Amino acid sequence: MTSLTWRDDDELFALMREQLFTAAVGDVLDTMGLQRQFLSPKLKPLDSGMVVVGRSMPVLEADYYAYTDAAGRAELSRQPFGLMLHALDDLKRNEVYVASGGSPRYALWGELMSTRAQILGAAGAVVNGYSRDTNGILALGFPTFSHGRYAQDQGYRGKVVDFRVRIEMEGVVIAPGDIVFGDLDGVLIIPAEAEREAISKALEKVSKENAVRTAIVNGMSTVEAFDKFGVM
Repeated sequence: MTSLTWRDDDELFALMREQLFTAAVGDVLDTMGLQRQFLSPKLKPLDSGMVVVGRSMPVLEADYYAYTDAAGRAELSRQPFGLMLHALDDLKRNEVYVASGGSPRYALWGELMSTRAQILGAAGAVVNGYSRDTNGILALGFPTFSHGRYAQDQGYRGKVVDFRVRIEMEGVVIAPGDIVFGDLDGVLIIPAEAEREAISKALEKVSKENAVRTAIVNGMSTVEAFDKFGVM
């Protein structure tokens, strides 16, 4: 029997990992009028079994062209990596480091960042760019979604300029506290104000899909199954 209730984020995210997948949630969001919630298909897990689910901690990147620049008027110009280390240390339990803003010329995530995030209880990383130190991240098993593997460092090429602010990834707005849900088929954002309705309906949809699968295996046609259950 599918449970439609949860007491806290630990129960909610465990329920989502065990019973949901992004296609089902995305379908439900479509019916709710939230039809631009999937991030770019460029974002893929480093390992096909990785699932990320947690609260978004948005991070804003920008291109820079020096490790430090004493001539810069902004204090960030003189700070290696900008606010990246501060953002990393600010991660909370069940949060996902979600970074975007710079050009895809360098890695935004790596093994040491994964190590620190894992110690803090973070749920994963989703970066609109590349990740590196792949073997180390895979050894940790830390859920990481990126454009792929590329070792070039951001130290001389980019900085974090802010975090815990609303960001945008190719038309999808991500606010602090939104739910990030990703698997082998993609990464989507569930707005916090819509999460209870969306997840409850997705659990119901998956339960119906399981009934459809059983009916088809037992000989029912797809037309009959759709007429009876209303999902396909």
